[in-house]
Amino acid sequence: MRAFQAVADEAGFSAAARQLDLSVPTVTRLVADLERHLSTRLLQRTTRSVTLTEAGEAYLERVRVILADVDQAFDLAQSHTQEVAGIVRLFSPSVFAEHVLAPLLSEFHQRYPHVSIELIVGIAEDTAAGEYDIALLGGKEIFDASVVARPLITTCGLVCASPGYLARNGEPRLPADLEQHQCLIRHRSRDRADVLRMQHTDGSEAEVRIKPLMTANHAGILLRAALDGAGICIQPLELVARYMHQGLLRQVLPGWSTERFTLYATYPTRKYMPVRVRHFLDFLTERTTQSWQAQGDG
Repeated sequence: MRAFQAVADEAGFSAAARQLDLSVPTVTRLVADLERHLSTRLLQRTTRSVTLTEAGEAYLERVRVILADVDQAFDLAQSHTQEVAGIVRLFSPSVFAEHVLAPLLSEFHQRYPHVSIELIVGIAEDTAAGEYDIALLGGKEIFDASVVARPLITTCGLVCASPGYLARNGEPRLPADLEQHQCLIRHRSRDRADVLRMQHTDGSEAEVRIKPLMTANHAGILLRAALDGAGICIQPLELVARYMHQGLLRQVLPGWSTERFTLYATYPTRKYMPVRVRHFLDFLTERTTQSWQAQGDG
């Protein structure tokens, strides 16, 4: 009904598809299904225009009333909801799940005790549009065109190491000093794995050639190695903030950082998001933003 109303209002399938945020074939199929269900042609289609048939005009008049009532009922039900309840299905790479999501679940449960979380951990290639309510993905992942990507935090890579490592090996004072240290670096293209680009808050830049002790394509492994004193790592602020607060890691080269990093919450494109999902998304945005600002101020 909504597809038919949009086509009638927009006088065309392409304009209706843009208004509904759907593909043209999808809108065409929906209207055809409706006509088949009614056994009546509602629209007269030509190469230049789309017009209502007599039956279409009569049907559209009733459809407007029906859809208005549906929208009003939807809003009324939401406004009277006393409890937010149900399951929120999440997807996240393991490092985000462990260091971003897990520490927040207890507080979320206190706010919304009747909402449960179903968390699936994997790699980005495992995700499928529409399969999860929310999927957490890094800024360099390729998002499916059928999902909305909402940025949660934008931060940068901090240079940090355990106090034990720094006690044994000394603390770098300049980016060039990293050439003499054991570095734990996220795997990149082979020809650039030994080059580290850094920026200072004063606008200056540095390019350091290093010989990594280890490269890995999993941030959690590098973080674990750094906590155990294996070397100096570069990690997004949100992953290391609580370890720095606990004194298990220390930032080195204050003022210097590496490439910026954005964490996105992606979700299926749809007009109405379940209340429980919206509350979780708002909560996640609120808490990650507060954590980033507090650490940045610190």
